[in-house]
Amino acid sequence: MAGLLILPQEIVEDLLLYLDPIDIARISGCCNLLRLVVYNPNDQALWRALYLQQPFDDPRKCVSINGTARDHIDWKVSLQRLIRARTVVSSPNLCRPGERLTILETLLELATYVPPLSCANDPHNLSSNLMWVAVTLRGSALLDEATSSEEERQLCARLHTYFGLTTADARRDTRVRSRAFVYDIRNYRHETRYGPLDVHGRVNWVHMQALHHVVSMHIVDLQEDDESFPFAIFPMSIPYTQIVIPPGINFDTERDWAGVEGTWRVSFCFCDHRELLNENGNLDFSIFEAQDFGEVFRSLDVNLQIVETEHDPKYPKRPIIHFSGEMPLSTSTMTGTVQMTPDGQVAWNFVRKTVHLRLRF
Repeated sequence: MAGLLILPQEIVEDLLLYLDPIDIARISGCCNLLRLVVYNPNDQALWRALYLQQPFDDPRKCVSINGTARDHIDWKVSLQRLIRARTVVSSPNLCRPGERLTILETLLELATYVPPLSCANDPHNLSSNLMWVAVTLRGSALLDEATSSEEERQLCARLHTYFGLTTADARRDTRVRSRAFVYDIRNYRHETRYGPLDVHGRVNWVHMQALHHVVSMHIVDLQEDDESFPFAIFPMSIPYTQIVIPPGINFDTERDWAGVEGTWRVSFCFCDHRELLNENGNLDFSIFEAQDFGEVFRSLDVNLQIVETEHDPKYPKRPIIHFSGEMPLSTSTMTGTVQMTPDGQVAWNFVRKTVHLRLRF
């Protein structure tokens, strides 16, 4: 140790970069000099270098899901939070009382600040943050643990929705619960715009995760007895959440800031509405447990065009987009809007019309 202390500080810092952040925290307790090197309040060079050596994206190149960059990066605090999250996810018994909320916030922040792609089909620039979250959460029970806190439930459901399918999602009882929530008419009210929102217009992530689960199980062939299935990569899993910003696009001035125009594939599930209406109003889930429960899954392509935009006083740089479209392989048409929610999410609201039917999504 004495030989280490006579070295120039720059060399000491270079040597520390070979250590895991947890080991650096331990070695800082050996003497006051090392503690000053590690925790110097006026110099974050060591923590910046240490952060950039981890399997994360460079936060200076990252933007939020709305395309905005961070104003400030605290390298030490950011890395400490991430390493603590890594520790708790791998060893849940080390989670302190009340700490789970912070862990969820840390993982969500990492997953929602990523480098933008220049186009959707860009396999060479996938986010390291998203890959790390996928690998870290795979096989973890963090997303499936019950909690009594509504804030934790919402954060956990949001992270679960981004992540994709877990092993527990393959279980029959889990799928029954999701279907029971999705098909419960009481969860669709005028004050929530008949969608997965709360009365304040914010996203209800518990509702979103149930919807995600029901639809995903039609896309991914996940068997109940497969306890060690590999991570399912499909268009509703975390690699596909990476923001795309084409070259030359400025979201603050772009009319089609949500990328509405173009060809979309709309997928949806439904069951016999007559049976559904007969069974709603009670808490009997047996209809979803029956082997012959009929749930239909459909996918249709639709060509969308912007009809007009409307000023949104809450988000002046994100006008409300009104669109319409046609489904080439059916007699259906679609009209709707895209706008920001009070909590900074993008909400799509649309109506599919046929000659005899009008469906709202």
